[in-house]
Amino acid sequence: MATKAMTRSPGHRCSECGWLAVKWVGRCGECQAWGTVSEIGAVKVRTTAAVVVDRPAIRIGEVDAHQAEARSTGVSEFDRVLGGGLVRGAVVLVAGEPGIGKSTLLLDVAARAARQDQTVLYVSGEESAAQIRMRAERIEAMAKNLFLTAETDLATVLGQIHQIMPDLVIIDSVQTVASGEVEGSAGNVSQIREVAASLIQLAKTRGISILLVGHVTKDGSIAGPRVLEHLVDVVIQFEGDRHSRLRLVRAVKNRYGPTDEVGCFDLSDVGIVGLPDPSGLFLSSRDLIVPGTCVTVTLEGRRPLVTEVQALLAATTAPSPRRTTSGLDSSRVAMILAVLDKRAKVPVRQADCYVSTVGGVKVSEPAADLAIALAMASSVSDRALPPGTVALGEVGLAGEIRAVTGTPRRLAEAARLGFRQAVVPTGSLGSDPSPAGMEVFEVSDIRQVVSLVIPVLAR
Repeated sequence: MATKAMTRSPGHRCSECGWLAVKWVGRCGECQAWGTVSEIGAVKVRTTAAVVVDRPAIRIGEVDAHQAEARSTGVSEFDRVLGGGLVRGAVVLVAGEPGIGKSTLLLDVAARAARQDQTVLYVSGEESAAQIRMRAERIEAMAKNLFLTAETDLATVLGQIHQIMPDLVIIDSVQTVASGEVEGSAGNVSQIREVAASLIQLAKTRGISILLVGHVTKDGSIAGPRVLEHLVDVVIQFEGDRHSRLRLVRAVKNRYGPTDEVGCFDLSDVGIVGLPDPSGLFLSSRDLIVPGTCVTVTLEGRRPLVTEVQALLAATTAPSPRRTTSGLDSSRVAMILAVLDKRAKVPVRQADCYVSTVGGVKVSEPAADLAIALAMASSVSDRALPPGTVALGEVGLAGEIRAVTGTPRRLAEAARLGFRQAVVPTGSLGSDPSPAGMEVFEVSDIRQVVSLVIPVLAR
């Protein structure tokens, strides 16, 4: 009996990751997805006979490497994220929330590629060709070699590709295309897997670059089976606040380039424009010197961005003062308030606290802790920080100031924008010299910071 039980084949499989189970369970034991395990019957071991090889393997030195060279899309910020441009036969998945600007960016990419003597096919499953043309006229994305079609049937889409033979294909979106050979409506797991597999096979055999637009779920992850992200060559995430013009594009997966590059775009009524120097969006007027502001430098991937933090602390008689944040982690702001009160004796306990970033940018890395603390202390003392000052460092619960990564790169960006003073943790620069024309103050604890920058608070 024991031997028979051990040789029994699993009868259930997860449709997301392929995990096998003997009996039905509500949750997959591998990918933790709910409701994806279904019965498949007995699994039989099969063998496949060898066939005559049409394309024999060749030596690695005989492989033509020019086929993997990237071609520029005409959008420099998009090329930065891709690793130089699009590679022939590459399949790129672009995901993001609705209305964030995915279709606008890809339509701009399509038009620029078409102007470079490339044939481009834009397939829309969500809008009509007339709607796309209206958007193209608005963002000046009209091009002679740009073809439009509104189709949701996979066979028809493949027929259009075979007829036009484009260099670049854009599918907007992969969740709206369905195959008649697979049961179920468009967007389910089986349909997405079939559509993606067919398009990827076509891209590899014909050398066509394909951009797939993907929907996201409520928690921001890419909708559909996880295998979709494994099949494609590049996965790009489109990020940004709906109430802000700034859009960030980052590569979550990239077989042809780095995954720590970030592209910055400005979304407006006339389209989406790359921002090679986006720091101006996150700084208020440099001529206006007011208390409660401090500038820091954050790293988005390998890209330093200069960001301004503003704080307003007002005395209150309420037993529970308000703590309001915008663009910052509220729990981290509360921790910095407690450190200022306990370690530096800054009177913030009976004060309403409002902390925000300029331009709607979201800052989550600990390198902004020191700038937040200085902005709060400046607001309490009603004394502005010295003009041209930038601060970066992590604040610990004991009041110590910890070093952060990439300090030389951050300071070089600040110096380029005209900042002449910097407050950094002790030992941050190491053997690296400070940027030319910048005076660097090294500090080790929060009390030293407050005493150095705002002498009126020294106790």
